[in-house]
Amino acid sequence: MKKISVIIPALNEAQSIAKVIADLPPIVDKIIVCDNGSVDGTPDIARQAGATVVHQPERGYGAACLKAITAVDADTGILLYIDGDYSDYPEEATLILGPIIDGNYDLVIGSRMLTYTDHHALLPAAAFGNWLTSRLIKLIWGVKFTDIGPFRAIRYQSYQDLGMKDRNFGWTVEMQVKAVKAGLRCLEVPVSYRPRIGVSKVSGTIVGSIRAGVKFLWIIAREAIKR
Repeated sequence: MKKISVIIPALNEAQSIAKVIADLPPIVDKIIVCDNGSVDGTPDIARQAGATVVHQPERGYGAACLKAITAVDADTGILLYIDGDYSDYPEEATLILGPIIDGNYDLVIGSRMLTYTDHHALLPAAAFGNWLTSRLIKLIWGVKFTDIGPFRAIRYQSYQDLGMKDRNFGWTVEMQVKAVKAGLRCLEVPVSYRPRIGVSKVSGTIVGSIRAGVKFLWIIAREAIKR
């Protein structure tokens, strides 16, 4: 079986990054942490925990994800994405990877909304953004999602075919919309969620939430016009 590479974008996650790495299941072959300009020792901690570390000084979730790809081995078959804040449960990666390993799906999203019980874990701005974005995707392309969260897996070849470009807030939305337009076999599976360690760089601030929301809408509008 081809390798599974884990990509973890990280910005000042010194308190949590080792926990994320330690809890990933042994099925994964390589862990790549892309440091996005941390000043708290995150890269050293990640390296000591067994991850390959690359650096992307340009701030932005998408920029970090794009940089991490440069460290992926050629024989990689699946990419697994997870945040470095320990809000997702890394051990649940098998739930996300399984449908791709079995050969039935190309993109699997870990949906927090399907198990949305802790209303303190998912901030209101994030919950509303998920709802609005999901509704628009369903309205325009007829495919139902409940979440645009970062815990996800995709076939490496499918990822390459999508031509991902977004360098900041719109990365996850761009992937899902492009996957739908490309006819990829998409699936959501319920995953657990808890309050993150540290402060959110997006939904934890008003400015971040607004900028993310605008970017989500822009990507949806752009891709809708392209069709």
